[in-house]
Amino acid sequence: MIIGIPKETLAGENRVAMLPEEIKRLTSEQLSFVVESGAGEGAHFKDDDYANGGAEIVSDVYFNSDIIVRINPPSNEELDKLREESALISLLAPFTNHGLVKNLAQKNISSFCLELIPRTTYAQSMDVLSSQATVAGYKAVLNAAEQLSKFFPMLMTPAGTIKPAKVLVLGAGVAGLQAIATASRLGAKVEAFDVRPAAREQVESLGAKFLYMDLDDSAETESGYAIEMDEEFIRKEMELLHEASKKVDAVITTALIFGKKAPILLKDYMVNDMQSGSVIIDLAAENGGNCELTKPGEVIHHNGVIIDGRLNLSSQVSQHASQMLSKNIAKLLTDLLKEGELTFDTENEITKGCLVTHKGEIIHKMTKNIIEGESK
Repeated sequence: MIIGIPKETLAGENRVAMLPEEIKRLTSEQLSFVVESGAGEGAHFKDDDYANGGAEIVSDVYFNSDIIVRINPPSNEELDKLREESALISLLAPFTNHGLVKNLAQKNISSFCLELIPRTTYAQSMDVLSSQATVAGYKAVLNAAEQLSKFFPMLMTPAGTIKPAKVLVLGAGVAGLQAIATASRLGAKVEAFDVRPAAREQVESLGAKFLYMDLDDSAETESGYAIEMDEEFIRKEMELLHEASKKVDAVITTALIFGKKAPILLKDYMVNDMQSGSVIIDLAAENGGNCELTKPGEVIHHNGVIIDGRLNLSSQVSQHASQMLSKNIAKLLTDLLKEGELTFDTENEITKGCLVTHKGEIIHKMTKNIIEGESK
């Protein structure tokens, strides 16, 4: 069986799906790898590194690969290159990227969606969303520090004492917790808010202050994802965040609702009341943004406030982001492959959770229901 690793074509993407060390570990008599020339350059891995790891360097991995492993969803051109009855392991955004899912089914491609890997203890080592959120949370704080016209830490100097920057983190999932930890390490005074009750203990364990509201246990799903709240809750939440945002130097927003548009947490009037020179880093920009004024993919200035909506922050830390991705995907492959053959055991929690299309059909229940519901 041949596994192909293509060079990512998404603009600004510097990561690569697998590193030479994982390829070397997985290569066997039953399993070989082909890597597109230049695939690892953005993460500082050369073709020679892959060749030394046992991979064959080629100009087109789609020609004879049984499995294509990539990060971003394939473009239409890349989809056309996929061999019928081959397999694809990739991010797919299946709840919104309906055309791609339908085309994968029509072309008889078995697709495994990286976003849908179950968030269970067993699957933690395969969870690409968590690993890349860790990278993004870290980089978000560095970007805020770079753009803020103040020091992050408190400094005692002959010219006087410099007060520490105040940072507000909205959302205390993986990205938010990493942002809290990073901002704290840089010496900032950190506050955080999340709708999930369990987040308070996690936030306070990192030394940050938790912005308290009367939180309902129903604010999260059984899988730990935040859910949409009622109008009264949102009104109280907006009041709390409005007051908090007036007093801080930087806001890092990370709040997402899985499969839906990101909730608006910073309204335009809140931004208008923020201090001139303050910074908003919107990690939810790819899903529309947590700030009402965010322009995905852009850094804008509004009323003296910098709003950074740049996408794919993980790619800005490409080497370690790729290392984490590679470990995740290698663990997934180990689970899916038995004696060099790809298995489709739907009794397996991993396969059941992330197999979207197979044998010409959309078999992932939630994805199928959403797509069928749209067509009615």
